[in-house]
Amino acid sequence: MAPLFGIDREIHRKIQSKYSVELEDEAREYIEDVIGETFPSKDFHASLKDGVILCKMIGKLVPGEGKYKESKIPFMQMENISKFLAGAEKLGVPKHDMFQTVDLYEKKNMTQVVDAIFAVSRYAYKAGAWSTFLGPKLAEKHEVVFSQEKLNASKGMFNTFQYGYNKGANQSGIIFGARREISNSRAN
Repeated sequence: MAPLFGIDREIHRKIQSKYSVELEDEAREYIEDVIGETFPSKDFHASLKDGVILCKMIGKLVPGEGKYKESKIPFMQMENISKFLAGAEKLGVPKHDMFQTVDLYEKKNMTQVVDAIFAVSRYAYKAGAWSTFLGPKLAEKHEVVFSQEKLNASKGMFNTFQYGYNKGANQSGIIFGARREISNSRAN
């Protein structure tokens, strides 16, 4: 990676300060559990950089997805990462939970890569594709239905202060730019 200067260096330091080795280890264990094989290297980034492991994982979670090509050509490796991202999107993972290809390939934001693996695990669990997940469980929609009687009873109860009503007080009599009398003129 080229040396960084100025604001780029500050941004990089801030991103790196959020990185957690413990979360990386959890993500590594999850991926190894899903694909049924260990990482080829101790280095998390080096193992994922070509996208093959990610494609194997998404192929297990979303049948028919994750076709990959093992290659040393950068374009093909980035293509594998893109195929993982497309498979994750089909799994239901929102785009804001995913990373960009360069975040992984150029090691720009590994924190987002780990967070994306956590998100994929949650959505795979929700879809029934895998039995475990990482991080907090996804919230389920809870829709509340009120009876017509309850709705009618609530119509008469509203807080007028919430709507800006202040019992007739207004700003009439306020003159901007005029002198303010501080002394009591009635005392004389």
